[in-house]
Amino acid sequence: MVYADRFVPDEARSRARETGEDAQSIPFLKRFTVFNTDQCDGLPEALVTVPPPIPDGLILPQAERLIRATGATLRIGGDKAYYSPALDYIQVPRPESYFEPINWHRTALHELGHWSGHPSRLNRNLSGSYGSKLYGQEELVAEMTSAFTCASLGIVPTVRHADYIGSWIEVLRDDDRAIIRAASAASKAADYLLGFLPETEGDHGQEAA
Repeated sequence: MVYADRFVPDEARSRARETGEDAQSIPFLKRFTVFNTDQCDGLPEALVTVPPPIPDGLILPQAERLIRATGATLRIGGDKAYYSPALDYIQVPRPESYFEPINWHRTALHELGHWSGHPSRLNRNLSGSYGSKLYGQEELVAEMTSAFTCASLGIVPTVRHADYIGSWIEVLRDDDRAIIRAASAASKAADYLLGFLPETEGDHGQEAA
């Protein structure tokens, strides 16, 4: 951040008093480094902003249990959903940000699908840039993982997984086996995620799938 203003030096003030002329001001710019307090640790209590709690019922308990069981770092807030491979965390907006909050689960589980591909987990290649074949393949994997996991947990978003999957199949239309490879990787990812649940819940999930 840059702050712009003007000031009158002490010498100019003294000279103006002696001559009776107006003191000349000098413009200046001052640069500050600004941090978002929500991204800082160890701040004094008075500086910490605490977001309001998410209303009960907006995040379904079965999804909350799965996310907690994985141990994934999930940050709720902001206006974008993404997974950061370098920092290994997931960011998703609050459920209230969605026209229908049930669709939050589709997004959160999509990003959890990306999370499963980290080198310390299923070790998929997450280095593709937007629009590339590699990026499109990973998007297919993440969305199909979300679809499989939502089905296993009995979650039915109103936004259709098929529409998103179809958009990336179009990008990969020259690769006849893209959907087969994505489905195989997504099945492994969904099994990996559901494997974090207690055995009784995991068995129920497999039956639902």
